[in-house]
Amino acid sequence: MAKPTTLKIRLNSTAKKENGEPTGFFYVTKKNPRTKTEKLKFNKYDPVVRKHVEFVEGKIK
Repeated sequence: MAKPTTLKIRLNSTAKKENGEPTGFFYVTKKNPRTKTEKLKFNKYDPVVRKHVEFVEGKIK
């Protein structure tokens, strides 16, 4: 069987809670590593802090 061309990635929130800990909220999306070689960054909504914040690409464990 062939390998899939798209990979599942995790978009981790960069927001911090009031005590300085990360919120731990994330989105899961797909990425084609052949066309997008750099790490993805998006401004998306984080319901933990109830704001739009930057989400950066991370690995799914």
